[in-house]
Amino acid sequence: MIIVLKPDATKKQLDHLLERIKALGLKPMISKGTERTIIGVIGPEDALRAQPLEVIPGVEKVMPVLKPYKLVSREFKPESSIIHVGGGVKVGGKALVIMAGPCSVENRDMLRETAKAVKHGGAHVLRGGAFKPRTSPYSFQGLGEEGLKYLREVGKETGMPVVTELLDARDMHLVEQYADIIQIGARSMQNFELLKEVGQSRKPVLLKRGLSATITEFLLAAEHILNQGNFNVIFCERGIRTFETLTRFTLDLAAVPVIKKLSHLPVVVDPSHSTGEWEYVAPMAKAAVAAGADGLLIEVHPNPEVALSDGPQSLLPKKFAALMKDLKRVAQAVDRSL
Repeated sequence: MIIVLKPDATKKQLDHLLERIKALGLKPMISKGTERTIIGVIGPEDALRAQPLEVIPGVEKVMPVLKPYKLVSREFKPESSIIHVGGGVKVGGKALVIMAGPCSVENRDMLRETAKAVKHGGAHVLRGGAFKPRTSPYSFQGLGEEGLKYLREVGKETGMPVVTELLDARDMHLVEQYADIIQIGARSMQNFELLKEVGQSRKPVLLKRGLSATITEFLLAAEHILNQGNFNVIFCERGIRTFETLTRFTLDLAAVPVIKKLSHLPVVVDPSHSTGEWEYVAPMAKAAVAAGADGLLIEVHPNPEVALSDGPQSLLPKKFAALMKDLKRVAQAVDRSL
């Protein structure tokens, strides 16, 4: 259920309404827009139907939410959300946000070199994996806490917020210490206990779409996070598994306008993991901006030939800088800035 308050509703009326909702054993979630305050009510709707909440002072109307994802939907919040990720960087506004860096944090010097290059090229957020979910147990698994420390150190040096992946709920507090944005990878999208854990945090969450997840399943994964009280979620479309074999995955760019129609949360696109080939990254990045993405997640490495993970899809710094120049023109064409 959604309860819409009148424009002139007072704080006293709001507090009284919240008390009544909690007395029914339900959980209220407040969304304050520029014109209206909306309360999403989580719990058995029968309890709400038995109570005439419309007669409570300050209430304008009570409406059911028909979609299975309540808090994620535009019914709950018609205005687009803007997520503050640190360092003055905001995801979801008119300005595009570029998150760039190596797939894995391999060592301090490589990370520093890459961070300086992407910062010079125009990136806003430093990405890098300290814990790596690899298909093979014999592949590089990441540096763990050492990698997190390098990310925090280099992020501060370059003045960029840091995004890195969380794999295990037991590492939640460790990752929180070092990361500005917590990434939930594609393989973890339906790890519901992990989603609940990041839902307890107030750190922004970059939620990647699962390899074979539908858009509805993607939205419901975000609902698990919002249901715990963390509304700072950014969707990341990173391609889905199809019958095609000439790219690593199939980048579903149609998901961008679909999600933005259904949800108030921002959407970024990962053209690196979706294509798996560096030469396809630039075309898909430009297409993503044209499709309405709020930002991009791009892998960059100073020497992809020796990268410990995902070298074939990583851009050289000079290629990244050239792409950023092209992206500025595309952004301008769709009334965005970079």
